Amino acid sequence: MTRHLAAAGGSWDWSAVVDFLPHFWDGVLVTLRVLVLGSLISFALGLVWALALRAPSRWLRWPVGAFTEFVRNTPLLVQLFFLYFVLPEWGVQFSALTTGTVAIGLHYSTYTAQVYRAGIDAVPVGQWEAARALSLPRRRTWTAVILPQAVRRVVPALGNYVIAMLKDTPLLAGIGVLELLQRARLEAADTFQYTEALTVVGIAFVLIAYPSSLLIRSLERRLVH
Repeated sequence: MTRHLAAAGGSWDWSAVVDFLPHFWDGVLVTLRVLVLGSLISFALGLVWALALRAPSRWLRWPVGAFTEFVRNTPLLVQLFFLYFVLPEWGVQFSALTTGTVAIGLHYSTYTAQVYRAGIDAVPVGQWEAARALSLPRRRTWTAVILPQAVRRVVPALGNYVIAMLKDTPLLAGIGVLELLQRARLEAADTFQYTEALTVVGIAFVLIAYPSSLLIRSLERRLVH
C-alpha cells in the first residue's frame, strides 16, 4: 500500500529499485546475449550478401538483391512475428530467444551488406590491379588484399548498427522474450512503480551503449589510422 501511495505521489522509492535489481540483471544478460549473437549474425551474413551482390552471375545477384531489399523495407517487428508465428506452421520452430536473435541479426545483415559493399568499392583500383599483376588467385585477392582494407574502412558504420540493434532489442518483447524492458514492464505492472523500473532501464541502455561507442571509436583509430 505504501508503495502504491508513493507511486501515486510521484516520489522516488529506492526499495523498489532494490527489489527490481535481480530481475534487472536477468534482463541485462538476455539483452547482451541478443546483442552479441545478433551482431555476429549480421556481420557474417552481411558479408555473404555483399559478396553475392558482386557475383558475376545475375542469377545470384538478383535473388539476393530482392531479398535484402524486401527485408530492409519491412519492419523488424513484422519479421519477428513471421518467424515466430508463421514458420511453426511449416514445421520450423525455435524458442522465442533464438527466433528473436536470428531475426534481429538477419534484419541488420541487409544493412551491413551495404556497408561492406561501400567498403569494397572504396578500395583503390590499384590494389585490384596489383593483385592481378602478381597473379594472385581470386580467393587470395579477396582474403589477403581487398577484405582486410574494406573492413577497416567500415568499422565505424558497423559499430553504429550495433548500437541500433541494442535499441531495437525491446521489440523482442512482442514474441515473449524477457529482455531488459520487458522485465521492467512486468515488474512495474506488479508494483505500480513504473518510474523506478523504467528509469533504471533507461540508465542501463545508456551504460551499455556509451562504452560500446567508445570501444568502436578506439577500434576505428587503431584500424583506420
